[in-house]
Amino acid sequence: MKRENLHQPFEITLSEVDDTNLKEHDHTFFELVYILTGTGIQWINNHKFPYHDGHLFLITPGDIHSFEIHNRTNFVYIKFNDIYIHSAVLGDDNIQRLEFILQHANHQPGCILRNTTDKLLVKPMIEAIMREYRNKHIYSTEIIAQLINTIIIVVARNVAMFLPERLDDNSTDLVLNILQYIQSNICFPEKIKAKEICRHFGISPNYLGKYFKKQTNETMQQYILNYKMKMVESRLLHSDMRINEIVEELGFTDESHLNRLFKKYKDVSPTEFRKINKLL
Repeated sequence: MKRENLHQPFEITLSEVDDTNLKEHDHTFFELVYILTGTGIQWINNHKFPYHDGHLFLITPGDIHSFEIHNRTNFVYIKFNDIYIHSAVLGDDNIQRLEFILQHANHQPGCILRNTTDKLLVKPMIEAIMREYRNKHIYSTEIIAQLINTIIIVVARNVAMFLPERLDDNSTDLVLNILQYIQSNICFPEKIKAKEICRHFGISPNYLGKYFKKQTNETMQQYILNYKMKMVESRLLHSDMRINEIVEELGFTDESHLNRLFKKYKDVSPTEFRKINKLL
């Protein structure tokens, strides 16, 4: 199976495919796939979904996916990586929130735009990206980047409308707010202590622990650790950050502390994990 890499922060690709299958593959970056025209089947992680004009798919790193073409299909691919998310002019809070939402998107088939209004919003932006991409006028690159930023935020809004996989159907807005608070402050250990979270949301420590476990099926400390490990994994795969920089950013005690936790998470050290994945 082919694995694709992205060697720049973002990339636009236009493709017209007629009566064939796009081979199964995965990649190390995020990809938005917009269907301009055509019909067929989207396959992702052994699930399928019939597609048609106006569908937008979010493919996250590691998703195994392909397309089965029934009628000639015009695809618009918007590829972007973690580096692009951090370089985009979105603000620190928005960047961390986007990372949380994109990394927690369900790896399932289907159009990511669940809001009808947003479907009407995205279509003209895709068309504008295509015009700028083809004509390459002055400032076209900057205009394309701004349009991509907006589309990514619209996608994040639609993902956030639905519960992360770890939550059950009875989850409430409070737990989503707590999760957003945690991911927004994941780089500030003092702010994500139970005492500070209770103070911020005006709830008691006993209630917080029981409520969080009931809503997410894991303790808050387990969630924080798992989320940190996902962020470490993302940094190792999609950035050139040194291990000591990751330690400092995410508030680990030292490199040995991170090594010990990451080995439990992936059975290898961060350095070994990065080396193995760069060979794939």
